[in-house]
Amino acid sequence: MTETILEVEHLKKSYVQQTVILDDISFSIQKGEVVVIVGPSGCGKSTFLRCLNRLEDIDEGNIRLRGNSCEKEKRKVHEVREKVGMVFQSYDLFPNMTIMENLLLAPHKVQKRQKTEARKEAMQLLERVGLLEKCDNYPRQLSGGQKQRAAIVRALIMHPEVLLLDEITAALDPEMVREVLQVVLELAKSGMTMVIVTHEMEFARAVADRVIFLDNGRIVEEGSAEEFFTNPKTDRTKQFLNSFHYGDA
Repeated sequence: MTETILEVEHLKKSYVQQTVILDDISFSIQKGEVVVIVGPSGCGKSTFLRCLNRLEDIDEGNIRLRGNSCEKEKRKVHEVREKVGMVFQSYDLFPNMTIMENLLLAPHKVQKRQKTEARKEAMQLLERVGLLEKCDNYPRQLSGGQKQRAAIVRALIMHPEVLLLDEITAALDPEMVREVLQVVLELAKSGMTMVIVTHEMEFARAVADRVIFLDNGRIVEEGSAEEFFTNPKTDRTKQFLNSFHYGDA
């Protein structure tokens, strides 16, 4: 039996001068599902993730986590950010802290967990992503791929119910992309619920249970990864995939 973790109903988001960024978006994700969002630059993909994490306020609509509405009340927003983790393309690690200090900050300060317990889990997660020997290094001493893997661990240690990944390979050199994508593929296999924004089409096809194509703030098409990439239904989707010289589109 499927279990809905996150639901969005008729979400609308505009910026200054009534520029519409997201226009009547409805969306849901089931426990253990991986949804990949693709689309041209500027179509609202990253803004959508930020709305899910409540880093952006919404103008209209409703977001529910396990059936509970995510209101603007400060306590509710903090609860959402604990349960809906997010990894950014810019890493956002504190440069004056070691990797281990970066990882322990939120569990200790926000969740009030004992440092010894959190450190033990951090060591296990770092080993899982191949970074255990880097735990006492500073971010400047790591490659881009290593920093991004550390940022993923920082999100995982908070035990999120949903993990949002926003173009996490966009700032990486090509040779570093594979190591980060491999970590995400392993998370998917382990049953982690994820919403991923990416321009890596091969990766999207490999990791996604469902693909959503967003354009001009609207959902143009969605379907299984196999269906989306081999049998796109709309001309706009075909045009988008052809820009990548992809598959049968």
